[in-house]
Amino acid sequence: MALLTMVKALNLALAEAMRTDPNVLVLGQDVGRDEGVFRVTEGLLQEFGPNRCIDTPLAEAAIIGAGIGLGFTGFRPVCELQFDGFSFQAFHQIENHARRFRNRTRGRYTCPLVIRMPYGGGIRAIEHHSEAPEATYAHLAGLKVVIPSGPRNARALLRAAIYDPDPVIFFEPKAVYRSFREEVPDEPETLPIGKGAVARPGRDITLITYGAMLRVTLEAAEELKDVHGIDAEVLDLLSAAPLDGELINQSVRRTGRAVVVHEAPRHCGLGAEIVARIVEDSLLYLEAPVKRVTGFDTVIPYFQNELTYLPDAARIVRAALETVNF
Repeated sequence: MALLTMVKALNLALAEAMRTDPNVLVLGQDVGRDEGVFRVTEGLLQEFGPNRCIDTPLAEAAIIGAGIGLGFTGFRPVCELQFDGFSFQAFHQIENHARRFRNRTRGRYTCPLVIRMPYGGGIRAIEHHSEAPEATYAHLAGLKVVIPSGPRNARALLRAAIYDPDPVIFFEPKAVYRSFREEVPDEPETLPIGKGAVARPGRDITLITYGAMLRVTLEAAEELKDVHGIDAEVLDLLSAAPLDGELINQSVRRTGRAVVVHEAPRHCGLGAEIVARIVEDSLLYLEAPVKRVTGFDTVIPYFQNELTYLPDAARIVRAALETVNF
């Protein structure tokens, strides 16, 4: 196994798929000659040429619109948007067209399309470069929304997204792009979209999270164990849509307590849906109200206050202690 960053693991997934299937292609602003703003498409232009690694104009609606058309003509396009904050320039293509074709044609046609975009905070970026809009896209029926948390699952989930018959929004937490390395198998592997994982088993409380917040939540779980003697189970959701409600409720029914962690704003965030599902399906198993540790209901601030906005281990530990001691 090779030790890879998430950037290198995503690059590996793209290269493997393009070598295996000539219908897989990549398009987006600066994905070819400049190899992507974060270098995820490094080397693809040299290996596959400009007809399969396509530099586009600065026009997000055109990138996604072209991807939709390519999907209908037998290709499996992977569109890159430079940052998630710019995805709204293509929102009408995603909402009005990509997500609706299966329903619009009563299942006769699907729209195989992957829309990759760096998302989230933590790298001291400027406005429109640090948003976390996963709840917006998870709310749109017909879309699948994937959020990996590390190199290995990023490679496996991107492979799954490329071969999925429906459009997939693939959020890449840029705070994790190069923050650590992980063993990635030499042989290709795929993870099912819509299934989460137990990142750390435990018995006293369930901590539910995804994306870049996984590492922070695991840090909090270690502090809870070492300092307070609380054994926390940590769930990594991996997908916002479909959401793995079975995994969530199985864990909460064992522990009786839960805290949900995400960096997006609290109001109508994914945490609200998670709490609702727990209340609907596992209320009688709860020993305490479910808490949320989230970003605040503001635009994410500039870098001087960014770390104040993002959840950290201290906030998660405090919420877990309040829940356990309820």
